This record gives sequence, C-alpha cells and structure tokens, in this order.
Amino acid sequence: METGDIVQIFAQSGFQVDPQALDILRSGSPEQIYNILKSIDSSVLVVGKEHIKQEKTGETVITPHIPKPLKSKTIQSHVTVLSDITNQSTCIGEYVDFVQYFRDRYSLLGDLLRKRVSARPIESLKKRNMDAREELSIIGMVLDIRTTTKGHKLIEVEDPSGTIPVLIHKEKDKELFKLAGCILQDEVVGVTGTLSGDGGLMFANRIIWPDIPGTFKTTLDGKKEGKAVFISDIHVGSKTFLEDAWLKFVDWLGDDINYLVIAGDVVDGIGVFPNQDKELAILDIYEQYEKAAGYLNAVPGHIKIIISPGNHDAVRQAEPQPRFPERITRMFRNDITFVGNPALVEIGGAKVLIYHGRSMDDIIASIPGFSYNDPTKPMHEMLKLRHLSPIYGGRVSIAPEKKDHFVIDPIPDILHCGHVHTVGVSYYRDVLTINSGTWQSQTEFQKRMNLKPTPARATVVDLANMKHTIMPFN
Repeated sequence: METGDIVQIFAQSGFQVDPQALDILRSGSPEQIYNILKSIDSSVLVVGKEHIKQEKTGETVITPHIPKPLKSKTIQSHVTVLSDITNQSTCIGEYVDFVQYFRDRYSLLGDLLRKRVSARPIESLKKRNMDAREELSIIGMVLDIRTTTKGHKLIEVEDPSGTIPVLIHKEKDKELFKLAGCILQDEVVGVTGTLSGDGGLMFANRIIWPDIPGTFKTTLDGKKEGKAVFISDIHVGSKTFLEDAWLKFVDWLGDDINYLVIAGDVVDGIGVFPNQDKELAILDIYEQYEKAAGYLNAVPGHIKIIISPGNHDAVRQAEPQPRFPERITRMFRNDITFVGNPALVEIGGAKVLIYHGRSMDDIIASIPGFSYNDPTKPMHEMLKLRHLSPIYGGRVSIAPEKKDHFVIDPIPDILHCGHVHTVGVSYYRDVLTINSGTWQSQTEFQKRMNLKPTPARATVVDLANMKHTIMPFN
C-alpha cells in the first residue's frame, strides 16, 4: 500500500503513525491494515512498531500485536424501512401539487423552528404601529436573495400570510453578513430583528436555522450492534468500472460485517449524458443490471444488503425516486432490501438516512468555498437546514409530492450520500456523515471538469460506538 493511503486511513481513525511503523505497514493488505486498526486501543495517539509485529514466512505478513479477536458474536441482522417514497407517490404535476408541496415543507420546517423562536405572522407586522426598537421574529421561506447597490444583503421571505424583505447590513454585524452568504433559495429560516417605521422592511439581528439541536447525542445504550459497510456509485457497465478493486472488496467482506448499504448509481445507465455510449462497456441497461446482480449476489450471504437508486439508475429521474422496479429487482437475490431515494432505514438499532446526493451540485454551486473535494460541507448544510434538497428548480428535478420527503426528521445517526465520487467522513453535531466515493476511475467528463474522484473505498462503521474506518481497495 502507498504511504499516503496508510497515513490517511490511520488519521481518519484518529491515529498518527511513526516512520518505523510505516515501513512495516507498507507491505500490508487492506484486510491486514483493518485488523490492526481494530486491535489498537483508542487511547493510543501515535501508532509505533510496538503495536504491530512482522513475521517472515516466505513473504512479509503483518499481524496485530494484540491478539486478533475471535469471530464476532452472532447477531440477528435486521433491516427496517422507516420511510420511503415507494408506492406513496401522489404527484401528477398540477398547480395544486406545487402549492401543497411548499406548504408541507414550510409547515414541517416551521414546526422545527418554533421550538427555537417565537414568531409572528408577517402580515401582522404591517397592520399595527410597531416600536422600531422592539425586537421580533418571523419564520419564512426564502423567495429571493440579492445584493443592494451598497453591498448589503436583501432577503425576501414569505409565510402563508405575506412577504417581507429582510436587510442584512454588511458593516453592522460582519459575522451575520457572512452567514447570510450561505442562505439558499427556498430554504426555511427564522429571522429576529427590528422593523422600519412603516413596517415594510426588517433589519436582521439574527438568523435561525432548523438545525440539529446542539444537545443532540447519538444514543449509545448497548442496543446498537453490528458492523456496516457504506459504498455508492458502483457504475457497472462503464468502461471505467474498477472490476479488480471490486472483486478485492467482495473477497475482503468477512464474518464481522453485517450490513452493506449502497447509496445509488449501481449501474452507469444509458443516455444519462451526451455521448455516454462511447464510455460504456455494456450498452444494454438490463444487461448492466444482470452484471451488477452477479457482483452483488456474490457478497457473503449473511450480509444484509440495502440498495437505493441514483440519477444513473433506471427509475424516474425526478426525486424522490422509488425503488427499482420488479423487472430489475428479480435479477438480484431475494434477501436484498431495495428502497427509494431518499430512504430512512434502521440497521442494528441505528437510524441511517440514505440519499444519493444530487442536491450537492446545487449546494456547492450556491455557497462560496464549497467544492466537490470536501462533500461533508454540503452534507453538513443539509443537516443545518434539516432538508436534503433545499433549492427547487436547480439541477435537481423535484417531484411536487403532497409530502416533502426531503425534510430531515427524525434526526438520523448516520447520513449516507454518494453522487460526487469523492470520499468524506466526519461528524456534524454527533451525526456521522459519510460520502462513499465511487467504483469507477476518472471519466472523460471529470477530466474536462478537473474533478478527481477517490475510487474503490469502503467506509466501515461499528454501529455500537459509531467509530469508522475507510478501507482502500485500489
């Protein structure tokens, strides 16, 4: 293994590695590195050669210094689907559908905000004379965002009673002005501030997001158990699919893994982008799924597999997406759980919110400083907004269902995304956010856009303590 990969793996698990240990570790396989990580006590800061030993039996073999634990205790692996659009779609695209969709979004997110702020209807601010010094609050959906000729931010917000412009002064509160640069169209926010003399303009003192409460803690009560592996964007059928790395991954999956969670783009699809056929090794969509089924059916039978679709898969492109149709699911072994996109599932007692992540295209394009190199930032933004796809009418096509299936409630233990083909794992207020990368090498489109994927990685999470390890297979 490469030195940089080893250093990154250990760093993401909270360890540093001294040079002598690196010399030993370079000759190790991904499975051996993973076993060493499992064996090291969490109190260790720097991994030294005393934590590993080298044996020579014809070839270099690395084994943990602490005896490798026995096979994990047998657990009953169960998958419970808590929410999913499949068989619940009501959308036919009429005007009333859009009205109901936005009303539901406002209602759900407004209820979350009312736990943090006491708000008045916007229309009531214009019906009475208000003391200009009196601070008050509103909750509204962002209709428009613009910059004034003097460089201030002007945000127009709406609630069911009316609209009002909100001014955020660039000099009065520079931190607030900086936060205002992250406001997205169609998100729901609370605003606290004062009114102009005629009640037609609000001067913001504070912006409140629905957010994950600062007091939120993932419950570690001994009821969560098992280990889950998170991947996405396999892209079977593409010429750039990394079959060798995939076969190494499947061969690595062992007795101590209980769940495999896949966040969309199982195949590369057909006609997803112009001239895609030139980049395909398999030109028939169903043949792509037959090949993918063969790969996934080879996963050890004790591992419960959960599959959600992405924008390259053969389901409707408008989100939320239902699960794969029966013509596709019947190709796979019958114990696989197919869900829609997004979907909330419970595995081993942990709540996992699966979303392919296409909205990251819009979020990254809209917020300064965000990039595809760090997918955890847009994922943290989703949790702050309590919404997976806040911008309506951007790159993501959203079906106006009566219920907004993108609102994040309840709060998950893990948010798992894909789509952007880069790996990122971090915590946001005790929610573990995982973006899984991809199983295809750099495509021609990515070369033109200077996007560099991080392929052939799998994130392993111990559900009992939410500790994670990123395993490379390329």
